[in-house]
Amino acid sequence: MARIKNIELPNEKQIWIGLTAIYGIGKSLGKTICLNANVSPETKVKDLTDEEITRLRKEVENHVVEGDLRRNVQMSIKNKMEINCYQGVRHKKGLPVRGQRTNRNAHTRKGRGKVVANKKKVGK
Repeated sequence: MARIKNIELPNEKQIWIGLTAIYGIGKSLGKTICLNANVSPETKVKDLTDEEITRLRKEVENHVVEGDLRRNVQMSIKNKMEINCYQGVRHKKGLPVRGQRTNRNAHTRKGRGKVVANKKKVGK
């Protein structure tokens, strides 16, 4: 079992895909890390030697991933909210930030519709 940045990589996957389990590493960066560490991207995680794992760890250390990246993202969101820029206001209101429409399809940010009670009709 390979453990990089306190993340267990899935054993049955190829190493370049297994690295995507680490926050901040996608498919292309996973391939780049493998090539820079002189590890074949197609080898399975369970077949890695200890030497290869240490080379991968050193290569991952050169990138901002996991806790540091999460902290940077949260700090930038807090900063936008403090200075009341447009994106910060959208974050505060829980609305989509990047220009998506909200009248039809923003349920992941807004949540399901809230029921509004109807006023009673005055009978004549």
